[in-house]
Amino acid sequence: MYGFPWWAWAILAAVVGIAELHLAGSYLIWVALGAAITAAADAAFDLTFAWQIIVFAAASCASCVMGYFVYRAFARQRTGGAALNQRDLMVTGAKGVVCDPLRNGRGKVRLGDSVWLAEGPDLAEGTPVTVKSVRGTTLVVEPG
Repeated sequence: MYGFPWWAWAILAAVVGIAELHLAGSYLIWVALGAAITAAADAAFDLTFAWQIIVFAAASCASCVMGYFVYRAFARQRTGGAALNQRDLMVTGAKGVVCDPLRNGRGKVRLGDSVWLAEGPDLAEGTPVTVKSVRGTTLVVEPG
């Protein structure tokens, strides 16, 4: 017994693709791509219903995985490579000034308009520093 004709899969792909425009989320387009691939495979090979379902499931899964990497690349591009809500990535490499001398490896550093707890070598007030890393809410700094 044969399954749906290839054009039924093409219509399904179009309907799901249009639904993507009107519904919240952004994953239906990848399912629509799976239906379009199924339509093309059915048109080329005249698949049985079981094979149509297998092709649809495999193509939809593969396109969803591909979509994950596409969206991840767009997110990274939009944020300039820094991950959202990971301030330590944005602070690392920043230049600041010691505003409370670092004694016994601890003190305070000013970055822009913020004052941070800092760890590093003993440094006098006014010494320029560079942030090497972040440990919790404490900056690890070095002169420079």
